[in-house]
Amino acid sequence: MLTFLLRRLLTMLLTALCLTFVVFFLTNLSPNLEKVAKSEAGSRITDAEVASWLEKNGYARPMLVRYGEWIGLAPGWRRDEAGVISGRCIARGTDPAAAPRFCGVIQGYWGQSTVFKEPVAGIVATRLGLTGILMFWVMAVMVPSALLIGMLAGMREGSRLDRSLSTVSIASTATPEYVSGVIFIALFASSMTGLKWFKGTATSAMDTITFENFFLPVMTIAVYGIGYIARMTRASMAEVMTAQYIRTARLKGVAFGQVVMRHALRNALIAPFTVIMLQFPWLLNGVVIVETLFNYKGFGWTLVQAAGNNDIQLLLGCSVVAVVVVLVTQLISDVGYVFLNPRIRIS
Repeated sequence: MLTFLLRRLLTMLLTALCLTFVVFFLTNLSPNLEKVAKSEAGSRITDAEVASWLEKNGYARPMLVRYGEWIGLAPGWRRDEAGVISGRCIARGTDPAAAPRFCGVIQGYWGQSTVFKEPVAGIVATRLGLTGILMFWVMAVMVPSALLIGMLAGMREGSRLDRSLSTVSIASTATPEYVSGVIFIALFASSMTGLKWFKGTATSAMDTITFENFFLPVMTIAVYGIGYIARMTRASMAEVMTAQYIRTARLKGVAFGQVVMRHALRNALIAPFTVIMLQFPWLLNGVVIVETLFNYKGFGWTLVQAAGNNDIQLLLGCSVVAVVVVLVTQLISDVGYVFLNPRIRIS
């Protein structure tokens, strides 16, 4: 197990470096840097002034060097102009001699947002916390409901209950969030139907979460994910119920409920467990539509703002979080799969 974990951690590190470099390369292309220069120095500056601004602010250096500076593996750039020393690691009003040589993601410096005029690390932490609350309640609703639906459908494969639940699961999976969200708002948060039970916006939920202002965004995301997990659980449960050891237990007179709970359920959860763990990165990046629709200013909303305003540093910060979440959830999924499946653990 220790060797397995070390290999996985090494793979995760290499994957993170490759993915973050791809994002860094795409966000630091010449047209994007030109937009940054014009947004900071003025939209009417000439091409020569753009080149001069990029040179003064360290953007004219080679791509690999700047990536190393951003990660924190290479010393930050410094510039001495007329006795005034500036650089990546030198904050305004501080002594250049006391400034650190390395200041990147590893050291906790994620840059400054050009849109919000705040440190990227603080923005990402705040917005990620809001999205984390949303993800928690979505998982609390989605996972138990999906597992129950999948188990009920898989226990009686081909029955009327199975066909009914499978139809509902397929319909929920085929309905994207921007459709179900609009439908929920029109039905339960609009004066058109007279059923104005919930709020059509979740802005107030950023301060105080209530059932009224948080129900619709949670259900909009959960309904879409329930169908997918339920379908996987149903397929796994149906396969397990036809196994030889299940038939042997039934022939020995073991009650159907005990057969399901003691023998079938654990093996049937192996495949859904992997799918459930994959929901975390999907939720982190998939809440963009829902947070924008309900004006909930979490991680997805921040990502939209960063992309729409060409906020390179904030985009890079969001990409780091997304990559880490994907890799960590995959690691947890692999470790959990080993514990759930004894054959893999023994081998």
